[in-house]
Formats: sequence, structure tokens, C-alpha cells
Amino acid sequence: MSRQILTFSVIGVVNTGTYYGPYLVLLTRFPYLVAHVLATLLSMTGSFFLNAWFTYRTRPTVRKFLLFPLTNAANFLVTTAGVYVLVDLLRLDSRYAPLLASLAAIPVTFVVSRRIMVPKAETPEIA
Repeated sequence: MSRQILTFSVIGVVNTGTYYGPYLVLLTRFPYLVAHVLATLLSMTGSFFLNAWFTYRTRPTVRKFLLFPLTNAANFLVTTAGVYVLVDLLRLDSRYAPLLASLAAIPVTFVVSRRIMVPKAETPEIA
């Protein structure tokens, strides 16, 4: 499982970049929460395939793809609440708030992601 956590973290860094670039571009045209929602949706598909292939080494299926947004829903809820608190309450610059908010989402997202991508039937026994 430590390999999975490491791979998940590396993919998370890559995915943060694929989220953050579009977020900054969208921020020039939309309010920060709209930019956040759209950038999250854009990065979701890449995250699904990278985690299926490299983190969990499992075959991507339609069922898993349809359930994968639950992973992003957990991430989305934690990061959106974090972005709101950081920007509106703590007055942090909206360009940097998503990066800090995403740190809080990592453990939650990993647990939900693992349950979706590696159902109990596929989980190898650990002796």
C-alpha cells in the first residue's frame, strides 16, 4: 500500500498542475468558485486514468469511471470549503487558495479513491 500512496501523491502533484493551469486561465474570465468548478471537471478524467493505470494497476471500467466522481466529490467538497474559508474569511489571494486547500483533501481523496478503484473482490490479501 505504501507504493500506492506514493504513486497517488505523485499523480496528485501532476493532477494539481492540470487543474491549476486551467484554473488560472479561467480566473481571468470567471469568479474564483466558477473557475474552481470548471478546472476540477477538466482534471477529473486524467486523474481517473492515471490512478487506474499507475496507482491501483486496475483496468479502467465504465462502472469505475461512473463512480470515480465520488472521489472527486470528496476532494471537491474539502477543497471548495477550504477555498471559501481561505479567500472569503482569511482573505488569502484566490490564486493560491486552491493549492493550500488541496493539501487537506489528499487523505480523504485517497481513501475514497481506493474503495472505488480496488473493490474488496480485487484487493489482494495481505499476510
